[in-house]
Amino acid sequence: MGIEIKMPALSPTMEEGTLAKWLVKEGDTVKSGDLLAEIETDKATMEFEAVDEGVIGKILVAEGTDNVKVGTVIAVIAGEGEDVSSATAAPAPSPTPAPAPAPAASAPAPTPAPAPAAQPAAASGSRVKASPLARRIAADKGVDLAGVTGSGPNGRIVKADVEGAKPGVAPAAAPAAAAPAASAAPAAAPAASTETKAVWFDDSIPHEEEKLSNIRKTIARRLTESKQTVPHIYLTVDIRLDALLKLRSELNKALEARGVKLSVNDLLIKALGVALARTPKCNVTFTGDKLIKYSRADVSVAVSTPTGLITPIVKDAANKSVSAIATEMKDLAARAREGKLQPQEYQGGTASLSNMGMYGIKQFEAVINPPQGMIMAIGAGEKRPYIVDDALGVATVMSATGSFDHRAIDGADGAEMMKVFKELVEAPMGMIA
Repeated sequence: MGIEIKMPALSPTMEEGTLAKWLVKEGDTVKSGDLLAEIETDKATMEFEAVDEGVIGKILVAEGTDNVKVGTVIAVIAGEGEDVSSATAAPAPSPTPAPAPAPAASAPAPTPAPAPAAQPAAASGSRVKASPLARRIAADKGVDLAGVTGSGPNGRIVKADVEGAKPGVAPAAAPAAAAPAASAAPAAAPAASTETKAVWFDDSIPHEEEKLSNIRKTIARRLTESKQTVPHIYLTVDIRLDALLKLRSELNKALEARGVKLSVNDLLIKALGVALARTPKCNVTFTGDKLIKYSRADVSVAVSTPTGLITPIVKDAANKSVSAIATEMKDLAARAREGKLQPQEYQGGTASLSNMGMYGIKQFEAVINPPQGMIMAIGAGEKRPYIVDDALGVATVMSATGSFDHRAIDGADGAEMMKVFKELVEAPMGMIA
């Protein structure tokens, strides 16, 4: 028989993925190291390489297929003279379900109830699914929505369904024989629904639907988890940027021959790394029953990509030169936007930095990226009235806001870190000396 190619686990947390694109076709000869497919994980689109050599005999999972479980056979490589055309996709291995407990001997078996007749109204429980506009029209016309058949998505009642309906009452309830059939035994718990809970919107407004990528689903899940489970505390400082901008200009002149150009963000990554090293109580992770204290500052940097936000990591930012940080970030950001990062380049990190200054955002509060303990939000640098040497003057000032996990980091410790970060940015020679 042929060699099975199975859906790989491209990251430690990956359980399923999207087979985004096949890079080979049936009949192609492949050898170890050849690229077979592009697979979209929960964080990036990654290339999958062949381990064995042979001829692609049959592709079992079409490109564009979502939710392919790790371990599912997606293709078969045929050896010399083999015919694998009849191969079929094998399901991914799954745990054997626990046997259901035997019913008590004293409880008589309930008589199966007849299948209920199909109801015209699209409802979930007692709720009739209808658009807001359809509800308004029905109320104006005196139409009972329970008697209207919905033609919208998932049986939802829309405007067209109620415009032609006549005022009237709901149809008679289903026969009593189909209702309470559980006096002899307690009712079983309803089976968990596999259908995603609908979000109601007004479908009378022109719109289009866009399928969520695995990356966007992960962002939604993790940010919801963060805001629901992590008690955030926010601390904001105003920081004078003039000295940092002057140093950046001088360093860029010196680095021009090497083809390196520093951004303000590169210097802020360095400042955050040094600040975390100097305030180790903020370089931590809360795990529920213990506190993880890191001895190295790995800074995750938020990068916007066409498919969503991703945070490549500058490891040991406190001890790297700013030129090394600039070179590394340029490469990481470019590959992040192409979906070409490796898992170890975006999974982990001890704290994060998110900069929206380039969009003119003055100040914002970022959401912590679990399991990290803090994230620094950077606003735009702008000319502001400022006290310089006890006199009112004009300076370039930015606002920086630290979001801290209050379970792990006390307000005083967070304030100390913000103070150190401010001092490093306002006197930047101290962090690069």
